[in-house]
Amino acid sequence: MKLYTATFAPNPERVRMFLLEKAITDIELVEINIMEREHKTSEYRALSPFSQIPALALDDGRVLTESRAICRYLEGLYPEPNLLGQTSEETAFIEMWDRRVEFMLLLPLAWWVRHGHPAFTAIEKQIAELAPRGEKTFRYFAKWLDGELAGRDFIAGDRFTIADITAFASVGFARVAKWKPDADELPNLNAWRGRMFERPCGQKG
Repeated sequence: MKLYTATFAPNPERVRMFLLEKAITDIELVEINIMEREHKTSEYRALSPFSQIPALALDDGRVLTESRAICRYLEGLYPEPNLLGQTSEETAFIEMWDRRVEFMLLLPLAWWVRHGHPAFTAIEKQIAELAPRGEKTFRYFAKWLDGELAGRDFIAGDRFTIADITAFASVGFARVAKWKPDADELPNLNAWRGRMFERPCGQKG
């Protein structure tokens, strides 16, 4: 299998972190340079029609896109350590938290960065009003999440899951906007971030 990925982009980072947590080393990584618009070439679009990254090319020729779908597939091939849930109840709550983080932290952050950072004019038709709207929503949810983490060590419960991966990839991408959780303003989110750096997903893979 081949995983088409892009350094620092949050969705490819989610899959990269998933691989690190499961110690998966037998998948070939193919780097796609987004800023050079390599994801827009006809060759890449033959694999991923909507230019989405990441994309996982299976050995039978089929291609999976969508980071969550790729992680679901890999969980089936490499079931341990479990990151998506062991029971129907746990799976539902992990998915709830993962979706919350994706839509209320990562998506607003993408608006903030992609429509507000000058470097992204090379690949994005920027809509100026989306940047402050995204920043406001991102900061609001980060504050709310900090409160949630006052009572536990992980995003979705009492153990590390894909929800932590999505949140960690989001917080990592926020450095483009020169943001990171302040130890005074967001002490619980800051402490959680520190714990993530101690895990496989926090290492440079």
